[in-house]
Amino acid sequence: MKAVITVIGRDTVGVIAKVSAVCAALNINIEDVTQSVMQEMFCMIMLVNLSGANAAQDAVRARFAALGKEMGMQVTLTRQEVFDAMHTV
Repeated sequence: MKAVITVIGRDTVGVIAKVSAVCAALNINIEDVTQSVMQEMFCMIMLVNLSGANAAQDAVRARFAALGKEMGMQVTLTRQEVFDAMHTV
């Protein structure tokens, strides 16, 4: 199962490393990533594969929300099919 992780907030050192470390700890494979900094705001979108995750989806979502709180950023996980449905006319 694929999902999209979005990260938005003030740019700080180590954002990609911290998100990647959580992915590694949860055995989540990062398949694609794009990121940019726009006027001091960090924006990142990751396409990940949850097939090998070692935690339930609710626990994974909660861990990324907690990471967002730690970093003072918004970090969300959305299953790809939900993301696709939201953006289909």
